[in-house]
Amino acid sequence: MSAQQNKQNTDSHGKPNLRLPGLGKLSIIDRYIIRQFLTIFFFSLASFAALFIIINLIENLDRFMNRQIPVGQIIIYYLSGLPDTFLLTSPLSVLLASLFVTGKLSMQSELPALKAAGMSLSRLMKPFLLATFFITAFNLVNSCFITPAMYDLSKGYEKRYLKSQKEQQEEAVHIRESKNRILTVGQINRDRQSAVSVSLETFDGSRLASRLDADSLRISSNGRHWVFYNTKQRTFVNGRETLVANPGADTLKLALAKNTFTMIDADPDEMNLVQHLAFIAQKKRSGLPGLERAEVELQTKIALPLASMLIVLIGVPLSTRKKRSGLALEAATSLLIGLFYLGMLKTIGSLGYDGLINPVLAAWLPNLLILLAGALLYRSANN
Repeated sequence: MSAQQNKQNTDSHGKPNLRLPGLGKLSIIDRYIIRQFLTIFFFSLASFAALFIIINLIENLDRFMNRQIPVGQIIIYYLSGLPDTFLLTSPLSVLLASLFVTGKLSMQSELPALKAAGMSLSRLMKPFLLATFFITAFNLVNSCFITPAMYDLSKGYEKRYLKSQKEQQEEAVHIRESKNRILTVGQINRDRQSAVSVSLETFDGSRLASRLDADSLRISSNGRHWVFYNTKQRTFVNGRETLVANPGADTLKLALAKNTFTMIDADPDEMNLVQHLAFIAQKKRSGLPGLERAEVELQTKIALPLASMLIVLIGVPLSTRKKRSGLALEAATSLLIGLFYLGMLKTIGSLGYDGLINPVLAAWLPNLLILLAGALLYRSANN
């Protein structure tokens, strides 16, 4: 390698200029911005995680004590919930870091000097986008695989041991078992192979022909039959009702898949990306309720990590002008925008759950609005 090439690959202090495919060299200012950005990002991430843990601990402390849950299990519960907390707060931490770093450059007159030297806004954003690219890549893996793997120790544990019976109660599930029969299930048990408070109604056209009520229901070991326990069979003929009680068990063959209860009761948050796709395919084939929610959750697993990169388009342009308000305003602005984004994600997602808007649009609309706002701010700041 020639002396001229060596000079091109080092900066004025003799340190190598890092070169990444498609990004060119990383200058001293690039490395400085990335270092400052990641420092504030990880500090913000840790602060939000600590805040979430403290709030949750205060809320559940009496339940931990009443149920005499060991300290070790409590620690595991909070540690296993960190990936989900990091995923949720990453966009807010990215925004906070980008606002602080750019605002600091502006207040210390470093940003005007860079502009005078010919650095454009798009060039200034390169180190921010590079850092958030790796954050986004990690969060995609986190959202699709790490957080679902931690579900049983975090959200699943909370659902089983920390929520009261009243909080866990759900509405009865109605399943169209066949053309003329409807199965109603009061509550699906944790094993997802059995249920309680069950009724099976058979119709002759629009007329109720019979109704079978049972205390509980379980799928047989061979997966082909369903066993009803402590049943009461009512038959309606010519306006007259006949009642036959059986304290034992009645075995029936139902037109249901053996994993029907799993598909109804499963939480999409506990599934990795591959399992989630298979879950949606099963929902579509079986016609069971909850398809819209599952589709929104799937799209959100991709949309939420990408928000970290999109939100930089707001943070950097918003803070490029020199201000006298100080960094306190930067923090307040980032919190306001971040909480607004999370609120949109929750509100619009709920509309998708109910089928009021397309599930894909429900998951991606907050990101599209962030992208639009960022494009307008970028154009304004660039002018």
